[in-house]
Amino acid sequence: MPMVHEFGVMSTDPEPGERYDEYEPQKYGCIAVDDALVEQFGDAVLRDLPCYWHTLDRPEHGLAYCGITLIPPASLPVLLEAAEIDPLRELIRTAMAEDKFIIHYGL
Repeated sequence: MPMVHEFGVMSTDPEPGERYDEYEPQKYGCIAVDDALVEQFGDAVLRDLPCYWHTLDRPEHGLAYCGITLIPPASLPVLLEAAEIDPLRELIRTAMAEDKFIIHYGL
């Protein structure tokens, strides 16, 4: 079974205090990205990207590799620059055009 991360566009912005602990990729129309491709993103995404882990009350840097990451619109240009596969680039561009968060489900 391949190890994948899943990325989707959130239709509504997360609210402070709201937690995202459930695995619900179908809710966000997620696409699967092989772990090997995510590992190639580099430090700008894996360690330095401003984002949130599970809730807006937990600001962090980098993807929650084995958890849930909420990626704000302001961080999407960095993610777009690191992404090398067209389906993910298209998803990021859609989120940018709509000024929406992306949700990431790690391994």
